[in-house]
Order: sequence, then structure tokens, then C-alpha cells
Amino acid sequence: MTTVPTLRAEAAQTLSRGAVIPAHPLALTADRRLDERRQRALSRYYLAAGAGGLAVGVHTTQFEIRDPEHGLYEPVLALAAEELQAADPGVVRIAGVAGDTAQAVAEAQVARDLGYDAVLVSPRVAGADNAALLDRARAVGEVLPLVGFYLQTAIGGPVLDRDFWCEFASIPSVVAVKAAPFDRYRTLELVRGVAASGRADDIALYTGNDDSIATDLLSEFHVESPDGPRTLRFVGGLLGQWAVGTRAAVHILDTAHRAAAGDLEAYHRLGRIGADLVDLNQAVFDPGNDFHGVIAGVHEMLRQQGLLEGIWCLDPNESLSPGQAEEIARVRAAYPELNDDAFIAENVQEWLR
Repeated sequence: MTTVPTLRAEAAQTLSRGAVIPAHPLALTADRRLDERRQRALSRYYLAAGAGGLAVGVHTTQFEIRDPEHGLYEPVLALAAEELQAADPGVVRIAGVAGDTAQAVAEAQVARDLGYDAVLVSPRVAGADNAALLDRARAVGEVLPLVGFYLQTAIGGPVLDRDFWCEFASIPSVVAVKAAPFDRYRTLELVRGVAASGRADDIALYTGNDDSIATDLLSEFHVESPDGPRTLRFVGGLLGQWAVGTRAAVHILDTAHRAAAGDLEAYHRLGRIGADLVDLNQAVFDPGNDFHGVIAGVHEMLRQQGLLEGIWCLDPNESLSPGQAEEIARVRAAYPELNDDAFIAENVQEWLR
């Protein structure tokens, strides 16, 4: 009988309560080599900002870290793991895994050996149908607890229906699901699928919809489950958007939790800043150019704030779109309460030591 891997008690409490989990970027030098000093500084920023977890080796970290010519998957995970050693035990350590079953299982084993709590399973696998994705998830789930991931189609994610999410959520090692289809209908299908599995009480719902953060955190989903009608909510976010403005994000999530508990002022405050978050996201993620500058946009925000030296990506073709740097400068000036500028300026030199 296969043993189901479980989370550390502290990590399980954080994940179920709801946390800000930034998708960790990759710091590179001008010759596109790992900038260890600034990579550590990013981890220190997120932890100092109050993040409840880190997600490393995910899309924002660049899938190319796995390519043989770079060989950065394990080194990048190891750097974050070292910084996490001194963190609060409640901080959740999540590693991204990708590729076919053999690759994803091997990456999960690397993550387990480095002390990670769970793995976020990328659904972007060439030629894989839903059945193959589920078989892969079951195999990976024998190594570490699983976080599901609905990736938007604009950057290669497949369409995953309600039946898929019901089957996925039925895997005993699934502890959370990140909804990032950037589509309200598909987000609802994911939530309904999790509810239909009968495991909704065991699975934390996290928004990855960077274009509708406030909407997801404020929404109640009235769905059917095997035990009757249920109301489900997103409890936190695992977001590329929260790789910037992380301290502000901690306040936003606290506001959302207070709103869910009945605090009307908190509810109205989150509603008031919802459109501001979308404006910030369009500058950073570059949806007007089919997300061409999404990773470079995160880098540019961090570069303007002094955490990164440049916006270099492993793929030389990934860069900012025309006018994107100016847009990022505009939203920094327009929404200082969402961007952590003062907090970073006060601490950046310490994080870079």
C-alpha cells in the first residue's frame, strides 16, 4: 500500500488558513548567469515582507532553468531552501515541477531532498491528454503533496474541465489548487470540480488569476458537493503578481480575510482597490502584447526598485514590450501603497549583503 505524503503541521496550517505566496523570479547577470547575491536578496525581501510561502521553479522562475545548457533547477531551489532555513516554520516551501512523468517525478525528488513541502504541477506537457496529466499527478503525488495548477491558455496551458478537476482533487496527496486560467468561467469550473470530489475540506483554493485578484478573494462560490450545497472561497494567492508589492499583498490578503469575516469596511476597501490592482497588473504582465513581457515586466519593477540589476531572461527573446518600462514607472507612481517602494528602499542594502 502506497503511503500518502503529508505536509508538515505548520505548513498545513498556513496553507489552509491562506497565505501570500510569491512566484519567485530568477536573478541573472548581464551574461545570463545566476546572480546568487540578488537571488538571495529576493527571497529575503519576500520573507521580510511577511509572505506565508515561496514558490520556486515555477513559470516566473522561467521554465528554461531546466534546460541542460543552464542546469539551474536544483541550484535555484537550493538557494531558496538555504534562505528558508531561518524562516518561520509556518512558511510553506513549494517547488514547481514540469515535463513528462519521469522528469516531474525526478524534480519532485530533488525538491523533497531539499526540504520542500509540496510541488506545484505544471499542466503544460506536450502531447499529454487529461488522462496522462492525471496519471503524472498521481506518480508525482507519491513523492510530495500536490498543488494543482490551471495555467492560462495564452502561455501554453490546456483547457481543463470540471471532470478533470474532480479527478485531480480526488488524488489523496492534493493539498491545494491554484486557479490561473485568467477566465471566470474556467475558474468556476475548477471550483465546482474540487467541490464535486468530496475533498473540498482538505484542499485550499488559491487564486493565480493575477488579473482578478480582488474579485477572487471577495467571491463566494455556491456549489454542489456529495454532501450537499457548499460555499467555497479562495483563501490566498500564489501569484506572479505578488512577486512585486509583496508586503502590500500581505495587507490585501488580511483585508480579504477580514471582509470574509463580515468587516464591511474591509470589503469596501478591497473593492475600491480592485481596479488599481488590474491596472498595475496590465503594466507588469503586458497582456496587450499577449504577455510577451510578463517575466521581463516583473524584473523591470524589481530593477526600478533596486532589487535586480537588470531584466535579463535565459531566453534572449524575452524582453519588455515598447513602452512597458514607462507603464511600470507610471503605476509605481500612481499606486505607491501597492508597490513597496519605501519598504524596499529602507531594507534593500541589508538584503543584498
